[in-house]
Amino acid sequence: MSQQAIPLLNLSLLLAGTVVADRFVTVAGAQTGADGYALGVARAAGVAAERVGVTVQGTAVVEAGAAIAAGATLKVDASGRAITWVTSGARVGIALQAASAVGDKIEVLLLPNAA
Repeated sequence: MSQQAIPLLNLSLLLAGTVVADRFVTVAGAQTGADGYALGVARAAGVAAERVGVTVQGTAVVEAGAAIAAGATLKVDASGRAITWVTSGARVGIALQAASAVGDKIEVLLLPNAA
């Protein structure tokens, strides 16, 4: 899948725990959990006390947690990956590409969300 992204705002985030690249992270520096609110997408993997770049606005490459249709509204699964939003959870993005399986990397338009 795509490795394209158009970041408009990147921040450096001090991590509070282990984070996997291309997954959603919280403002507290942890990988976002199921249905959680996200600051943005980690550009690199890291562990507690390390700093990583996080794309907060624009588009980002995100790992899919399931098959996703292009144009679908997204939320976060328990592993910080993108899945299709249906009726609950924070809306974190819109899929600009389809994902056919878990682990596919797709371009996502990030949506602001807040607790």
